[in-house]
Amino acid sequence: MISKVSRNDVRVERHKRVRTKIVGTHDVPRVCVFRSNTNIYAQIINDEEGITLVSASSLENKGKNGSNVEAAKLVGESLAKKAKKAGITKVVFDRGGYLYHGRVKALADALRDGGLEF
Repeated sequence: MISKVSRNDVRVERHKRVRTKIVGTHDVPRVCVFRSNTNIYAQIINDEEGITLVSASSLENKGKNGSNVEAAKLVGESLAKKAKKAGITKVVFDRGGYLYHGRVKALADALRDGGLEF
C-alpha cells in the first residue's frame, strides 16, 4: 500500500529543518508564523524559556476576512505595536515552513514597517 504525503507534512518537515538553525533568545526572540485556510497567526517566542511574549492573529479583526494579504498586514501591524510596548526591537523571522510569499511576506513587511528589525 502506498502512503500519501500531504502538503502539510512536507511543510512540517521543512519547518523542522529551518528550526534547527533559528532559535529565539531573550535578546532576540523568534517571530513564528502559522497560516491556516481561514486565518493567520503570529507569535513572538523566547525559546530559551519556552514562553510566548506577544501574539496576534487575524481573529482579532472581527468581521473581516482573515485569509487575505490585507488581514496579514493588520496582524503584522498589531504584533509590531505589541512588541514595541513590550520593549522588543530585534527578532528573527521564522516563516514556519511556508513560502516567503503572499500573506507571509505581507506580515513580515508590516512587522518591518512597524519598527522591528530582522
